[in-house]
Amino acid sequence: MSRSRLTGPLLALATLALAGAAPAELPPDGTLAASPASTSSADFDRLLDELGRKEAALTAELDGIGPELDLVRARTVARGRAYVRLVRAGFLPIGGGFDALVDHAAKVERTRQALERDLGKEKSLLHRQAELSEKLGRVRAEKAPLEIQREAMLRARTVLIEAEERRRAFDRAFASSARPSDHVAIYGADVGPMDAEPGAGFASLRGRLPLPIAGRSEVRRVSYQGGPGLELEAPAGATVRSVATGRVVFADRNEGYGLAVILDHGDDYFTIYAHLGATDAQVGTTVGAGARVGVVSDDGGRGTLYFELRHEGGTIDPGPFLGL
Repeated sequence: MSRSRLTGPLLALATLALAGAAPAELPPDGTLAASPASTSSADFDRLLDELGRKEAALTAELDGIGPELDLVRARTVARGRAYVRLVRAGFLPIGGGFDALVDHAAKVERTRQALERDLGKEKSLLHRQAELSEKLGRVRAEKAPLEIQREAMLRARTVLIEAEERRRAFDRAFASSARPSDHVAIYGADVGPMDAEPGAGFASLRGRLPLPIAGRSEVRRVSYQGGPGLELEAPAGATVRSVATGRVVFADRNEGYGLAVILDHGDDYFTIYAHLGATDAQVGTTVGAGARVGVVSDDGGRGTLYFELRHEGGTIDPGPFLGL
């Protein structure tokens, strides 16, 4: 199998900058003192937390202005009407004497002053409302790209973690022949496996194993990662079958092998079916000889299956077992 085909695209994610420079400070006005690209995940969390608190505080204050503004406006209308009535009265209270006229004039002045205070309060609230709306808009404008970038970082980290877990599961497959794996992956439609055939151990099948692809295929010996293996070129979608009864210990993607299935045949013998287009295999199940474990991938009408045989932790030449 060629190196370009075996190299997983997830390797490129390892170059993502998931850790950055020193934490950026958030000034009182809410603007960022450093570019988001220079911040680490912890910095993104801190900045977003501070911006979130600032947004909540501004929103709460802005929400509180509305009812207060409505109250001031209602009071202004009421006092304005009262002031108009008092002014229209003019010197009518003079009939009650000089004291009554003075009281009336004082009342007019108090109402005027109260009205001016209400108008000033309304103006102040409107100014504060506009100021808060502007600040809130700036905070949200700064927060939105940070949230997008943090989400991208989290997705990249998740992909790396999943890739690492698949690699570990691949390695565990060769060390867990005595116990079922807890790693499960299902691809495509479920296909019922054949019953396991009776017989001696896997070693006794040397020279009698069928090829993993039925029908015509072009076989080529290759060396991958220092060990021998086989490439079988066949039509895309061709069925890939188990060469012998075995238990599925891995059915997932691996960085070097692509979509792969590993079967444990006992006595520390394992077969690997790699670069599949799809697989129905379920980890922990036993499949019989000739059971479908997947299909050949599509590389423009033709595909290549990589087949490998391992024993006691090392890769061995599968040719003698296949009669090649």
